[in-house]
Amino acid sequence: MTDDATTPSAPAAAAPAAAGSAQPRDRGDQELLGLIDRLAALLDRSELTELEVEAGGTGLILRKPAAIAPVAAAVPAPAPVAASEPAAAHAADREPSTAGREVEHAVPSVKAPLTGIFYASPAPGSAPYVQVGGEVAVGQIIGLIEAMKLFNEIKSDLAGRVTRVVPETGTLVKAKQPLIEVVPL
Repeated sequence: MTDDATTPSAPAAAAPAAAGSAQPRDRGDQELLGLIDRLAALLDRSELTELEVEAGGTGLILRKPAAIAPVAAAVPAPAPVAASEPAAAHAADREPSTAGREVEHAVPSVKAPLTGIFYASPAPGSAPYVQVGGEVAVGQIIGLIEAMKLFNEIKSDLAGRVTRVVPETGTLVKAKQPLIEVVPL
C-alpha cells in the first residue's frame, strides 16, 4: 500500500519524499493538519465560538475571530464584580490575610466536564434541574452542555445544598469551569 492510497487528500507536492525516514513524519504531519482543517470547518459550521480538543498531553483551541477580539480587550484589566452579584455574596468566601489582602477559600463545586453551551433546564420554559437553596444528590442531573450538536447530561459528583448556579442558561462554559456551588449537608 502506498501513501497515495492511504492519504488521498495529501497535496501532490508532499507525496514524494527526499529520504525514506522522513516519510512517516510527513504523513503524520499531514494527518494532523488535515484533522485541524476538519475541526476548523466544523467550528465554522457550528454556532460555537470556540472548540477545545485535548488528546494525551496535547491540547488545541480553535476560536472564531469574534471570540478573540473581546478576550483580547478584557485581558489587560481585571474584571470588576458584576452589579448583579452583590459583593456580600462572595464576602463569606474570603477572609483578610495578615498582609491586608483577601484570601479565596475553595468552594465545593460541580465542574463542567467539557466545553460547550450550558443549559439549566431540559427545554426552554421548563423548570431548571437545580435551583439555589435546593438540594442535589450525587448522580443527579444538574444541567446540559451542548457540544458539537450533542446534548450531554451533566451529573453532580457532590451532594448538598446548592448555593449558586454559576453560568446563565445559553452561555459558553469551558471544561473544568464551576457550574454549581454546593455546601455539603
